[in-house]
Amino acid sequence: MKISGDALDRARRVRLIIFDVDGVLTDGGIYHSARGELFKAFHCRDGFGITLAHSCGIKSAIITGRTSGMTEWRANELKISAVFQGQMNKRDAYKKIKAQFGLRDEEICYVADDVIDLPVFVQVGFRAAVGDASPEVIERAHFVANNFGGHGAVREIVEFILKAKGFWAAIIERYSAPEFDDKELTALNQ
Repeated sequence: MKISGDALDRARRVRLIIFDVDGVLTDGGIYHSARGELFKAFHCRDGFGITLAHSCGIKSAIITGRTSGMTEWRANELKISAVFQGQMNKRDAYKKIKAQFGLRDEEICYVADDVIDLPVFVQVGFRAAVGDASPEVIERAHFVANNFGGHGAVREIVEFILKAKGFWAAIIERYSAPEFDDKELTALNQ
């Protein structure tokens, strides 16, 4: 894990987290059936982390170079606010997301794994990388997860942000309470 000296301060300002997909929300593998259907594996703890971020008022978005029905399906399931697929030039999508949410660079986190992410990565206020990101991304990151992409790295990054913003203790208290409603847990545990 790598945490820069100002990572906590930067994480406190985050109001939106933007995710790459392949190599961040997934392990980067591209799986096809014999009929050419595309499959992707998403980690349930990453999804739950995104849900927890939403419950604390933090928005989310996706910018990905590939186009996939699986990505659209997962984004809908997690209620991700903005999804831009097929974006080889991620800067254009980033400008649209900033305008859509009315945010400044310092209020945005980008979670990256490879050099295609760098044009946006270097603009945001809080740069987070998965544990198996390229050296060029790791070098520029404020926070690098221990976990690899598609294996809980997103959850680790979201937890760091929620802790920096002072939300984590209340989340744990809510889930530890004896009167915790199981229906709430089922709804959130995606």
